[in-house]
Amino acid sequence: MELILIQVLVLVFSVVVHEVAHGWSALKLGDDTALRLGRLTLNPLPHIDPVGSIVVPLIMALTMGFPIGWAKPVPVNPGRLHNPNDDHPKVAAAGPASNLLLAFIFAVLLGVTIAVGGYPAGGPHGEPSPLRFLFNMFQWGVFINVILAVFNLLPIPPLDGSWILSRFLPPEPRARYENLRRYGMMIFFGFILLMNYTPFGPLFRSVYMGVANQYFNIAETIGRLGGS
Repeated sequence: MELILIQVLVLVFSVVVHEVAHGWSALKLGDDTALRLGRLTLNPLPHIDPVGSIVVPLIMALTMGFPIGWAKPVPVNPGRLHNPNDDHPKVAAAGPASNLLLAFIFAVLLGVTIAVGGYPAGGPHGEPSPLRFLFNMFQWGVFINVILAVFNLLPIPPLDGSWILSRFLPPEPRARYENLRRYGMMIFFGFILLMNYTPFGPLFRSVYMGVANQYFNIAETIGRLGGS
């Protein structure tokens, strides 16, 4: 239960940072909608979606071993951006970019934890201790943020990657593509089915594990430096 609590807490923090990154980048590019509505805050309460931030992550953690979820989308008014056609994809990319940055920060903290305290006795599932708590929190901080970044970069509406791809589509295909956004929840659960029952699941896992391992290598390098 402690591990699930850590996973959900890390996920909630990470999706809040993800949404704030969207709002902050929109503000820098001319749209202050998120600021005016009080959404440029790390306080999770304005961002939490009861289903996406709590119920779905708990179900995912219990059934798949790791949580995936979302926060309430930060409102963005493309018409207020300096250059809507080019700036909107940048706003979309800011969310996954923030998760990759968080993954790096968690990797550094994991490495410092290993350098100072070593690896917890019994690994992640050993006896409870402050060292094991920090180890698990920072390890899952890397893992969850990499998953969020890779997942959100998929070009599937309504994910961030779809806004990036949309920028490069001709007008008519773009309109049909944009129309898929109304089926966002169905697409999400379709993705979960793909993950579990088709070859796409192992492919997706190989991608995010390949990225996550680069961050874990950073943590191990820092840990070895501390132990030398």
